[in-house]
Amino acid sequence: MTPRSYEHPSTQNISLPKVLAALSDPIRLEMLRRLSDGQEHDSITLADDLPRSTLTYHTRILREAGVTWTRGEGRMCLISLRTRDLDARFPGLLPALVEQAIRDASPATPSEDS
Repeated sequence: MTPRSYEHPSTQNISLPKVLAALSDPIRLEMLRRLSDGQEHDSITLADDLPRSTLTYHTRILREAGVTWTRGEGRMCLISLRTRDLDARFPGLLPALVEQAIRDASPATPSEDS
């Protein structure tokens, strides 16, 4: 069986509007948070309880925007962040987005005014 191949934009073709549009969805922002550990993840571990077609859609948007790198291995679809490429194009953007994703995922704390 031939491994699947995926198309990725070159580093110089990663654009800020596409990256921001890709990360404007809460599901994809959560995927970014999960990928921020620097490891490859099987696509099915990136979102809880999504139908396979919806998961495929979201991972494709991230890949086509240049946020992630995808490779097939057997039946798995392994995905990682393109940290080096994104840092080269937009220094400081990825850490800021990951920090926001982590804050968004944290349970709300009561305000001091309450």
